[in-house]
Amino acid sequence: MMNDRYSRQTVLPEITPEGQNKLSHADVLCIGAGGLGCPALLYLAAAGIGHLGIVDFDIVEESNLQRQILFSTDQTGQNKATAARDKLRALNPAIHITAHAEELNEANAEDIFSGYDIIIDGTDNFAAKFLINDTAVKCGKPLIYGSVSGFEGQVSVFNLQDGPCYRCLYPAPPQSYIPNCAEAGVIGAVAGLVGTQQALQAIQIIVADESFAPLTGKLWMIDAHDMQTQCLTLPKNPSCPVCGLKKEQIVLEYSSPVCGFISEVTPEQAQENKEAVFIDVREAHEWQAGHIAAAQHIPLSALSQNNIPDLPRDCDLILYCRSGKRSITAARILLAEGYLNVYSMSGGYVEWSRLENHS
Repeated sequence: MMNDRYSRQTVLPEITPEGQNKLSHADVLCIGAGGLGCPALLYLAAAGIGHLGIVDFDIVEESNLQRQILFSTDQTGQNKATAARDKLRALNPAIHITAHAEELNEANAEDIFSGYDIIIDGTDNFAAKFLINDTAVKCGKPLIYGSVSGFEGQVSVFNLQDGPCYRCLYPAPPQSYIPNCAEAGVIGAVAGLVGTQQALQAIQIIVADESFAPLTGKLWMIDAHDMQTQCLTLPKNPSCPVCGLKKEQIVLEYSSPVCGFISEVTPEQAQENKEAVFIDVREAHEWQAGHIAAAQHIPLSALSQNNIPDLPRDCDLILYCRSGKRSITAARILLAEGYLNVYSMSGGYVEWSRLENHS
């Protein structure tokens, strides 16, 4: 019986059937179906959130499965938002789930946010985090922030009850390069800790029992090396460059110097460049399954260990992987080594193969 589904939580005096009714009428948007978004979405769907939205334009890759526990091996190659929607529908067919299979940007952010009560940040880069924060402030939406790197994680609630926003903590993107989880590494279980904490924060905000104290104005941190936790006070900055403004004064931008600028080419452009050297940065089993003719094979795992062969410096180097993500990381490594004409092929070998098949 569907009434039995939530019985283990409605029996709690902090939840009750009244609280469950609030959950069933809530609209929660998760930006990113990755290491944080997957556990958050699983627990929110299981808890009976009435409407879940998922924003992610990326596809499921094998390297995701170590921490993105919502996906299975047979979903590799699928869009993450739609793949997550399908799994969550199977978990709880009683709730409504919307997949936004697109990249969040300054043009669509307000429109997407308008359909939801609470925003969860499951991204791993500063460009997205600043855009999400600024849009949440502009739209008057509470934002549940999370981040993870290695064995460390952080959670906070921004823009709730006149509390601080993300820019009260970080007014502007750092000027030095900060690697994302794909480059710095992450333990899946730590991402799970952070994601489930984000889900719990959403439940507390929605139910609003008097015993709950969401992390507004506080930064919860965990170091899983020794399981030590801290909770720091975050004051609201009256001179904040975003929440210190009137909403109509907030200008949304989607750019970040922290990520550096990596030039990209489409597969069509790459095909027209007859003088370029193609470099396949995938691993050996991917290369053996198929690759661009005449491409050199230099896996990202080798480049990351500074195992870089001599490459020509008088022509364009076009790097590709499966979908265009790892090639960006590889391009940064070559740029740091002094190579100038380095490009990442957007869409990767997947788009190249699709183009070849069509032609």
